[in-house]
Amino acid sequence: MKIKSLTVFCGSKSGKNPAYVLEAASLGKWMALNEIELVYGGGNKGLMGAIANACLDHGGKVLGIIPKFLLEWEAQHNGLTELILTENMHDRKKLLYEKADAAMVLPGGMGTLDELFEMLTWNNLKIHSKKIYILNVDGYYNTLLHFLEHIDSEGFLYDQWKDRFIICNSTAEFIQLFS
Repeated sequence: MKIKSLTVFCGSKSGKNPAYVLEAASLGKWMALNEIELVYGGGNKGLMGAIANACLDHGGKVLGIIPKFLLEWEAQHNGLTELILTENMHDRKKLLYEKADAAMVLPGGMGTLDELFEMLTWNNLKIHSKKIYILNVDGYYNTLLHFLEHIDSEGFLYDQWKDRFIICNSTAEFIQLFS
């Protein structure tokens, strides 16, 4: 599958593990060198800033989508190829889904989980059929994956949830999917 644009959901903080920033920057560099546009939340802090800056530093295109009320909170990135301002989070997420061929989820907090679960729900409801990748850096999402297994074993999921996304443990593993 050839992708021209990839939405990346990730933290506006860097987290405690330096590997999170390294993997985000590695992904951004690879995207730029392979002419894959980065579509993301428009911030300049944390993993958001790391991936955007790496992509831009290597000549890539970066589209940021941010609600007006988050301009200060997420420290709007001023060096993007394009920035779209939205009125609210719902409009932001809708555009993030629409503007890319696939989605990648890196480590992050509540907002990242919200975006992941909305993408999975929309995929399950056949609102979209875009590929969803999870970058499980140093096992960051292991507990969540275990909880999803629990939800499934308790009979709350309608289909094979494991078919809804592809787990990659590193950027290198993700890149292998496109070789």
